[in-house]
Amino acid sequence: MSCPHATAAAAYIKSFNPIWSPAAIKSALMTTASSMSTKNNPDAEFAYGAGQINPVKAVNPGLIYDAGETDFINFLCGQGYSTKLLRLVTGDNNNCSKANSATVWDLNYPSFALSAPSRKSVTRVFHRTVTNVGLSVSTYKAIVEAPSELQVQVKPSVLSFKYTGEKKSFPVSVRAKLDSSIISGSLVWDDGVHQVRSPIVVILPESFLFVLPQKPEDFPCWKSGLTCNSTMLL
Repeated sequence: MSCPHATAAAAYIKSFNPIWSPAAIKSALMTTASSMSTKNNPDAEFAYGAGQINPVKAVNPGLIYDAGETDFINFLCGQGYSTKLLRLVTGDNNNCSKANSATVWDLNYPSFALSAPSRKSVTRVFHRTVTNVGLSVSTYKAIVEAPSELQVQVKPSVLSFKYTGEKKSFPVSVRAKLDSSIISGSLVWDDGVHQVRSPIVVILPESFLFVLPQKPEDFPCWKSGLTCNSTMLL
């Protein structure tokens, strides 16, 4: 039921913010979600995502991580899409070139994730931009919540806004050394009214590999007599 619930929540947010993009709405849902415990969910964010969504809080998230068509085109080109494949997705005459090939970790997404070899340190720098949709004049301070194995630096650590719609960009440096399959923390931008929370996750890739059934009849939905749709089979 998570998909219909999230869809209804998105429609609810859209009714209050009709000009917001899908990325802005998703950001609002993610950054206002309540964090959940790993005691019952050992796979952490890979089990529960950003957390328990709160549509009422998401109507007024304070800040959003927005992304438009150009951002996703740059992302796809950076993932190795050719111009031909890109046009199959976009349906227009966009091209992939060195100039618009962005790295996957620089897509303006409201979370941060990277993989690391076991017992080896890895460092990654993410670049993000937030848009002020809260109080016109506001100041947000960066609060990092992370275990000792996860070192996170944000510069600047304070973002000051003078008007609604103003954008601020910042880099986030994440350094981690894995002794387990997954470690996670969060970056929270706090102005005293809004807490804009983004998950930070580092994983050991081989811990999350799985094998899909090779035949349709091996899927649980097939065995239970249900009709398997394309989503179930992916």
